[in-house]
Amino acid sequence: MSVADISLDRLLEHPAIWRGRSTARVEVLPTGFDALDDCLPGNGWPRAGLVEILVSRPGVGELTLLMPVLAALTRRPSARWCAWIAPPFEPFPPALAAHGLLLERVLVAHAAKSLWAFEQALGSGACEAALGWISTPRAREIRRLQLAAERGRTLGILFRTLRAARESSSAVLRLVLEPAEQGVNLTLLKSRGGRRGSINVVW
Repeated sequence: MSVADISLDRLLEHPAIWRGRSTARVEVLPTGFDALDDCLPGNGWPRAGLVEILVSRPGVGELTLLMPVLAALTRRPSARWCAWIAPPFEPFPPALAAHGLLLERVLVAHAAKSLWAFEQALGSGACEAALGWISTPRAREIRRLQLAAERGRTLGILFRTLRAARESSSAVLRLVLEPAEQGVNLTLLKSRGGRRGSINVVW
């Protein structure tokens, strides 16, 4: 193999290079749900990048879906923060602890400028994960959030309403959540190199 071939192989392995279903190797985090892992590129949440979760209303199961990965991240050795920016309801510490989150690593911020605070949390390098409830971000603002998540090596979760499904987005992963009898119905709208379509995730 020539030096040029080796250089090209290394370039194609970069996580910012999108190669359709033949994706470059990207670091991922297991979701805790086998059915969801099977549908995602690399079989998990992106380690660094923005994920959009679209819901009809808060509380349809979006946080339950994230509990396994948030618990794992807060319990890593020398774990960084898990930041919650402008949540619609105050997180209930006993419930978070029951799901395995280490409460000492959880930071809740109610900021007047929630978009700015979310971008800072994503790009600071101080957070393992940052969750943001931002009502109507513009396309260029979502692009900035995605770049900030990559820069800070942060799993970014942006919660939006179902109306946003018609809009384009720079997020690496977009999914719609709807409540089901024993879990949620999940529709993948955008998944770099993963499958698209609907699956049922059972708690």
